[in-house]
Amino acid sequence: MGDEERQEGITEDYDKPLLLRPREVARMLGICLNQIYKLAERGELPSVRIGRSVRIPSGALHVWLEEKIGNGKRV
Repeated sequence: MGDEERQEGITEDYDKPLLLRPREVARMLGICLNQIYKLAERGELPSVRIGRSVRIPSGALHVWLEEKIGNGKRV
């Protein structure tokens, strides 16, 4: 892999947000914002707190969703 290819891959990764706001996640999943906060508070949805803000790591959201789909579990 050349330097240019490596740099393109790095740039592409930085174009995607690492952390998502609960409102963004609710919109993406098509569920109520309060449900996102409840899932995060119960520890069912991976989340991090930064001060008073709650954020959902985008990678963890994808893994969580795949697990839910794979197991046929309800959200």
